[in-house]
Amino acid sequence: MSVAATRQSAPPAPAKRNGRHARPVRGPWWRAPSWVIAVLWIGTAALAVVAVLRIVAWDALEPLALLNDYTAFIYLPAWLVVVVALLGRTFALAAVAALVMAAQIVFMLPELTAAQPVPRWATSAPTVRLFDANVFSGNPSMAGYVREITAVKPELITLEEATPIDAGMLERSGALAGLPYHLDVARFDPKAFFVASKYPLSGDNVVYFDYIPLLVQTVVHLPSGPQDLWVVHTTAPLPGAFSQWKGQLAFIDRLLAERGPSRLLIVGDFNATWGSKGFRSILSSGMTDGAAARGDAFAMTWTQATHPLPPLVRIDHVLTGPGVAVTRIGTDAGPGSDHRALVATVAIQPRPGPRAARVSAKLRPRQGGHLAGV
Repeated sequence: MSVAATRQSAPPAPAKRNGRHARPVRGPWWRAPSWVIAVLWIGTAALAVVAVLRIVAWDALEPLALLNDYTAFIYLPAWLVVVVALLGRTFALAAVAALVMAAQIVFMLPELTAAQPVPRWATSAPTVRLFDANVFSGNPSMAGYVREITAVKPELITLEEATPIDAGMLERSGALAGLPYHLDVARFDPKAFFVASKYPLSGDNVVYFDYIPLLVQTVVHLPSGPQDLWVVHTTAPLPGAFSQWKGQLAFIDRLLAERGPSRLLIVGDFNATWGSKGFRSILSSGMTDGAAARGDAFAMTWTQATHPLPPLVRIDHVLTGPGVAVTRIGTDAGPGSDHRALVATVAIQPRPGPRAARVSAKLRPRQGGHLAGV
């Protein structure tokens, strides 16, 4: 072999940069500073602990009641950690963060997969237009709700924290002109209720828990027949009312088990999400979450008090049993309240025979009727 051939087969000399040999390129990997990795480990470990507690102690501890409500958001940092850890070749950290991601997916999957087509019978069934809102007992004016109600033109209004003063403002404004049937739990605190309906109401009953109103039960006599309605307002779990809140959700679940879910409409402020064990138990009793069923699982309703952040949890719900279905649902502004309002179209499967319509026709309006709270 010639010397020339030997020189041609030799590898090229490394390129020089500023008189020095440049380092060969090894790929897109990089090493994050050790302090960054330490911070990511601490944050990921904390999220892993929260996920484990959700599995082994669901709602058993007071802080978890709040953290579980934010399941859609609190685990999101783990998704970023996976990317950073993989780029930095910190594979153990990436694996732990991936497990947290998987836990979040598992926790949210039931709600995200609850979407379903509107039942076939509901496409041609009679409907009622519902407006539900926690108006906030400290709201200085109902003017915003007057505008919303006037625009929506609901046939059924259910309000939580609506004091007699609030109800009076709505009546004097003319917003309730087409809703002559009223039910008023007359209190001047957050446990007040107000219901206004285009159709007759009967069988009004207030259910108490720990001597405070928890829900209102009534029957709305629609042209298609009587419809059972429950309006709910549980106590917020924090601060200091965690045990009471858990007991209220469990009590609603027991009432539902005794009655059965068939042809039942439940609306109101549950102070609970799909991340709450008690709320999930209510759903498992045969109730359908109207927003989740219509694919609106992220239509958040609380809180509006953290501007510029939008509401981040959905604690106000329209639930339906067999024979009742939400065909459309959305949120409205809820002026002056920390809750957004709910606007829903609810289909009612007609009952066989004309008897129900005859019973409804005999009922008369009860102007200003109320159930006094204690």
